[in-house]
Amino acid sequence: MKKTTTLFIAFLLAITSITTVTAQDTKTDAQSLQDQKADLKAAAADTTKKHWKKGGIIAISGQQVSLTNWAAGGQSAISVGSLVNMFFNYHKRKIIWENSINLAYGVIKQSSNKNWLKNDDRIQLTTRVGREAFKNAYYTMLGDFKSQFAPGYNYPNDSTKISDFLAPAYFLLAAGMDFQIDTNLSFFVSPATARITLVHNDTLARQGAYGVQGDVVTNGVITTHYRNNREQIGGYVKMQYRRNVMQNVSLGTMVELFSDYIHNPQNLYVNWTVLIAMKVNKYISATLNTQLIYDPAVKILQSDGQSIGPRVQFKQVLGIGLAYKF
Repeated sequence: MKKTTTLFIAFLLAITSITTVTAQDTKTDAQSLQDQKADLKAAAADTTKKHWKKGGIIAISGQQVSLTNWAAGGQSAISVGSLVNMFFNYHKRKIIWENSINLAYGVIKQSSNKNWLKNDDRIQLTTRVGREAFKNAYYTMLGDFKSQFAPGYNYPNDSTKISDFLAPAYFLLAAGMDFQIDTNLSFFVSPATARITLVHNDTLARQGAYGVQGDVVTNGVITTHYRNNREQIGGYVKMQYRRNVMQNVSLGTMVELFSDYIHNPQNLYVNWTVLIAMKVNKYISATLNTQLIYDPAVKILQSDGQSIGPRVQFKQVLGIGLAYKF
């Protein structure tokens, strides 16, 4: 009996030992799996960050002129402008995805005018995704949207509206090849591009503004009704260049060319922008922003109400103020 009791106690001790060891192993394995999972998450997050490249500048600038009994003449004025220029690019193995945001808005108020007048207004959003075809070349799809935030008037006549939000707006969808010459320079060439002009303002559309079909009146009767949009098929080329030209000075420029295959393909649509950002210190910077546009479908409305054109359009904005560059 005593021998049987001793054997039973030994059996219980063995079972308890095995159970304890198994529980410890299970706990150790679970902890090990949790540690591996955390390591994989950290590695994935770290790898994802390495594939993204971002940068840009956000700036607010202003100017104020005050004149009192100024013999040489002039007007007191105050102006405020803002600028957002950013890019977010992704590159992993054979896939690229590039996104850019370009926004600007500015107003000015002169002593002779109680109203604020718009002097800068731009919206441009661009995205393109591509897959590598061969070294530094990608099969690419590109989408682009351009418009403005607020109505524009034929100054000094501030009662005649000549533009508005989505009037005009330009939508572009292109398929082609993107050549990444280096990290600073790229060329996109598309033989198949759809371009849509939208004038989301019936008054402007009736006038045929920005190349859409306006009302056609014959003997006092409308024989052709206006349209709010215009579709075009053509070829498209886009060049982008961005780099730091010297310490605290960065340069970015973009040139877009479009040719309508059906209507006067020799008349190119041109959009060329340049942005120079000069950092004075941590908080103060100066920006020089220019834009040149030539649109053969757009006529220029003069201050006397007469239309001429098309003409080369040019805008320059120089601002000094607060800026955040990243």
